[in-house]
Order: sequence, then structure tokens, then C-alpha cells
Amino acid sequence: MRLLSTIALAAALAACGQTQDLRPEVGESLPPPPFGRTDPPQPEELLALDPQAAPERSVELRRRSEEREDDPFDLPPPEG
Repeated sequence: MRLLSTIALAAALAACGQTQDLRPEVGESLPPPPFGRTDPPQPEELLALDPQAAPERSVELRRRSEEREDDPFDLPPPEG
């Protein structure tokens, strides 16, 4: 019974979510604007991922088998 109530409590806490816009805490401010920019970035801009952090997936399918090229980084495990 105790395990079930613990799981229910954890699920209830995990379901809690903030629905308001993000703002800095009282007394805190956003980071200074990047060099060359006069206005500070908005919270949405700071949370946006750059393309390197979330690359697009390649969905190119292979139509037939191909020989793999030699991989210079495919090294055997270290001995010892």
C-alpha cells in the first residue's frame, strides 16, 4: 500500500507543470545581451535550440547493400 501511494504521489508531482511565461526570479535579471546586440534576448530566444543541438534526422533509406568504408576510428578495445 505504501509503494502504491508513493508512486501515486510521484506521478502527481510529475504532472504538475508551469503554464505561465518564464521570468527571472525576483532580484535577478536576464543575461546581458550578446556583443553587438543592444536589446537583451527574450526567454523564448534563450530556450530555443540551435541546429547543432537538435539536428534534423536523415531518413535516407538504403535500397541495396553496400560495402562499408573503412572506419579509422573503429579501433579494437584496449588490452589489459
